[in-house]
Amino acid sequence: MRWRAQLPLMALLAAAIADPAAAVTQNASVNANVIKPLSLTALQNLDLGTITLMPGTWSGATVSISRTGVVSCSPNLICSGALQVARFNVTGTNKMVVVIAAPDVTLVNQNDASQSLKLKIDNPGQVTLTSSGAPGTNFDLGGSLTLSSATVAGTYSGTIQVTVDYQ
Repeated sequence: MRWRAQLPLMALLAAAIADPAAAVTQNASVNANVIKPLSLTALQNLDLGTITLMPGTWSGATVSISRTGVVSCSPNLICSGALQVARFNVTGTNKMVVVIAAPDVTLVNQNDASQSLKLKIDNPGQVTLTSSGAPGTNFDLGGSLTLSSATVAGTYSGTIQVTVDYQ
């Protein structure tokens, strides 16, 4: 029984001569990707030219210019003038993907504000930057209008609101 009395002393002595716990080290990588801020410049306005309505009663006629510059004019319309896409330039960090947002636009008749047309935007959706800073990357926006024989004559105007952001 005497050894039981010495048990606490033996446990204390064993703890004092035991090896201390070894320290452990682990490494983790640290990365930081620094990118340039985006800059957006409007270079050219979208122009759908002059649209002449043909006589009769009809609907669903369209005039459009795609973002690649392809012009389409329905048979009930005569389209003339210098149609052109809207052109923008975006600068930022080379090889980064930039997302382009451009919602449809309400065009208001400048002679009668109660009359409007909806311009459906043809948007590339995204571009990949080919340089850091200048010269940047150009992209184009097109659009289409749907007209009817009841469309009120006049100049219709609006503003395309373009937003760009890194993907």
